[in-house]
Amino acid sequence: MQILDFHLDGEYVELNQLLKLVGVCDSGGAGKAIVASGDVSVDGKQELRKTAKIRTGQTVTIGDIRIRVQG
Repeated sequence: MQILDFHLDGEYVELNQLLKLVGVCDSGGAGKAIVASGDVSVDGKQELRKTAKIRTGQTVTIGDIRIRVQG
């Protein structure tokens, strides 16, 4: 499993934008498609909201990639 650490500067980042910022996809639109496919989970639960607010301390998983959001 590949683990990526993402440093969050603000209060939250939208899920589709997080996927773009860590390099999982090329654009926010591609991020929305990935979320819509049902392949993304947040803290172990499937997440289908494309613009879900991801905050410090949460973990996003897509396939064999785990993204840890840190403050």
